[in-house]
Amino acid sequence: MVKMAKVAGALWVALLAGCTTKTPDRPTIRVAVYASGPRGAISGPLHYWKNRWEEETGATLEIAEIPFAELHDKVFADLRAGTGQYDGIIGPAWFYGDYLLGNYILPIDDFIQRGKNGEFPFWDPQTVVPALRELHRWNGRWYGVPNDGDAHVLYYRKDVLADPKWQDAYRKATGKPLRVPETWEELAEIAEFFHGKDWNGDGEPDYGITMHLAVGGQGFFHYMSLSAAYTVLPGPQKDRYHNVYWFDPETMEPLINTPGHRRALAMLRRLQKAGPRGQTDWQLKEAWDRFLNGKAVFCYSWGDVGSLAQDESQSRIKGKLGCTALPGTMEVWDREHNRWVRFERPNRVGNTVGASWHGVITRQSKHPELVYHLFAFHAQKEINMFHCATGWTGIDPGRTFHFLQPRGEATLETYTSAGWHPEDARQYTEAFYQNYYESTAFLDYLRIPGTMELWRQLDRRLHEAVVDHSIAEEEILARIEADWRRTLERISNEIGPDRLKQLYQRSIGYGQRVQP
Repeated sequence: MVKMAKVAGALWVALLAGCTTKTPDRPTIRVAVYASGPRGAISGPLHYWKNRWEEETGATLEIAEIPFAELHDKVFADLRAGTGQYDGIIGPAWFYGDYLLGNYILPIDDFIQRGKNGEFPFWDPQTVVPALRELHRWNGRWYGVPNDGDAHVLYYRKDVLADPKWQDAYRKATGKPLRVPETWEELAEIAEFFHGKDWNGDGEPDYGITMHLAVGGQGFFHYMSLSAAYTVLPGPQKDRYHNVYWFDPETMEPLINTPGHRRALAMLRRLQKAGPRGQTDWQLKEAWDRFLNGKAVFCYSWGDVGSLAQDESQSRIKGKLGCTALPGTMEVWDREHNRWVRFERPNRVGNTVGASWHGVITRQSKHPELVYHLFAFHAQKEINMFHCATGWTGIDPGRTFHFLQPRGEATLETYTSAGWHPEDARQYTEAFYQNYYESTAFLDYLRIPGTMELWRQLDRRLHEAVVDHSIAEEEILARIEADWRRTLERISNEIGPDRLKQLYQRSIGYGQRVQP
């Protein structure tokens, strides 16, 4: 941390020369953010740079930390009432449907242009990877300033999979080679093989995989990223049957209760059995800790795991970390022809699951320029790169300069100077590049009004599925479908069915060609 602090200090001196926003009357802006404290994910960087930013602007920053479970309700209660508690929000991308329906946030295209002219700290929109870029925009206009980039990748113990002893034992047990899994079925087989064995030599049984599956613990994202490979059929265009996940874009019929989802839910349950019983009640940290402490062979989650693995005060696996894009499937359900389509190579569906926490400016702010200045300051290349390479910040890869050359602009020293093991950094950045740029299809990100309600229903029903395996997959999915139909009907009654369908189509880019 000493070396990084010196780098940050030198960076600040350079940044001061280009900043022009000075406010002698010391106005105050208040920003709502996910609560993790001064040294925690997402809120931590605001605290870290607070004094420096205040010195430069002459303004005061108030950081309003709100727990994850309360964030949506508190933010939108304020926006609907117009009480103006928050000038800016560092929130999740799934808030956009509610943001835009209520016309609560400001577009920032003019601010971006003024940043190019030197009026604000500058960040280049082209450095945001295309899949994440659209989560900051709506109908061609920018609303969000990039900060965090969320996606799931697969983490594994490369030393364990490469161990000749375990390779021989796995081949004898299964007749198959032990390798980095390319399909979810292969992942399940390997996790099942290792689960219950003392493969780390500590004298106790260890786990095949670890997940966080508690209600309110963001475990439903596990299901999203897994199920996409069974349900998202690739094609050259985003049409009614290709490259869609949530709803039929023409009818708004929920697609959750289909054969692809049934197979995916069965796979989630299978993976659950290859992990500890307690994970049905685990939050993020509890699941991550088991992997970081060397108790699980696999973990699929966000970029935080890779950066936290470099912190030897909480990780035993630095230098042993394997990382790759999520596995795929050899068959995908085709709704148009009501059949399974077989592929020669795995259908590996890219994802942007998670919050991708980033800043937006509320229309009720009296100081929108200062709010933009704060967010743009954090979005600058040097500061955002510092955040990405530092484990506790919660800022994950999503900018082109995060990738190692020749994929991007970063050098290996960029990461090793922040304490990374060089091979961990190589695999980590390559996995995220594969996810964003080399997937056969991509999972839609839901951004319609009521998304938070729909996801809470999904979360609750998926928890039923993992705590009670006697309930058939069809029944769980039928319950989710019924919940969603009621919610969509309520929203349709409030804003009109045509308006809801238009918002959904616009948010997923319906009708557009899909980049190969």
